[in-house]
Amino acid sequence: MQNFSHLDAEGTARMVDVGAKPIQRRTATAAGYVICLPETIAALRDKALPKGDVLTVARIAAIQSAKITDKLIPLCHSLPLDAVDVDFEIQDTSVHIRATASTSAKTGVEMEALTAVSIAALTIYDMCKAVDKTMSIGGIEVTEKTKQ
Repeated sequence: MQNFSHLDAEGTARMVDVGAKPIQRRTATAAGYVICLPETIAALRDKALPKGDVLTVARIAAIQSAKITDKLIPLCHSLPLDAVDVDFEIQDTSVHIRATASTSAKTGVEMEALTAVSIAALTIYDMCKAVDKTMSIGGIEVTEKTKQ
């Protein structure tokens, strides 16, 4: 039988014990995008969408969600986040999202960075859906992680 870190010997789900691991400075960056119509991008740039300043709300949602990742993903450890940075790059037909999370802890912050990007994308989608029924979300992935 293959060993899985989140299953015990009987195949029951469990949280991985990181108690013996050293505390280290850790960062993770994730990225993703929302594809939109050019008209949606123009309205987003002009802050002219009916629901308001989309990217400000998406940034706040991303940070807030990173802070509660352990409540959203069942076997994820609770981490004391030092920072969550969220950046957007508006292109002709898409909004690219990048989030970096950092902590000093015994386990990594990939899930927090991925959650931040995912929720930012969902927030953009939610705030633009009234004017753009063609949007799609994609490319969500970890692009970098470090530990010191």
